[in-house]
Amino acid sequence: MTQTVHSEWGLAGVEGLRERVAVLVIVDILSFSTAVDIATSRGAAILPFPYGDAAAAQTAADKAGAVLAAPRNAGGQLSLSPRSLTAITSGTRLMLPSPNGSRLSLAGGAAKVMAGCLRNVVAVARQAHMLAEGGDIAVIPAGERWPDGSLRPAVEDLLGAGAIIAALDLPTSAEARVARDAHRAAGPDLADIIRGSQSGRELAGWGYADDVELALELNVSTTAPVLRDGAYQAP
Repeated sequence: MTQTVHSEWGLAGVEGLRERVAVLVIVDILSFSTAVDIATSRGAAILPFPYGDAAAAQTAADKAGAVLAAPRNAGGQLSLSPRSLTAITSGTRLMLPSPNGSRLSLAGGAAKVMAGCLRNVVAVARQAHMLAEGGDIAVIPAGERWPDGSLRPAVEDLLGAGAIIAALDLPTSAEARVARDAHRAAGPDLADIIRGSQSGRELAGWGYADDVELALELNVSTTAPVLRDGAYQAP
């Protein structure tokens, strides 16, 4: 059978594809997968953990010998804010709860799981090819959540997934083709589209415009984080 790239949204997408593919690439541009890239490129390890139960997260961090990330608004501490991770020390093990990227990362089953963003498009595509060994690959835009908990498709994740799909340069499912073509259509307007997205405007409004700008840096990283033994690490 021909090696194919698939793409579906969010947790349901992971659950629907994890038995059919060799590799899952989780794309949560603002901000989980961007944070993972920055931290792992500096020699740290990121342990994903579902968001919402601080006590359980602290217990899990202690058991894993990891530092628990602070809330994003804590200021001056390691957190989900990519800017906070630009000086993370090599060898740090950081447990990073997030409502989307972490949750999806832990649902990959037997598939090999990676974290992809705009910063590492080419590196992730290359590593995914190697890990897949001819098997199918799924690129999963994580999306965000509406107040009722339902999936909110996020344009930044669609475009980030599309960039990785384009770099994979393989036959695509219809859904993957739409993501790839959306990225190509964005062209030079990509950054402005993401800045103007709901997620981009929210982060800027909360004082995290720097995190958006870090997420928009295209192919500045050669790191392709792979989830191994519960932690994202550089290959």
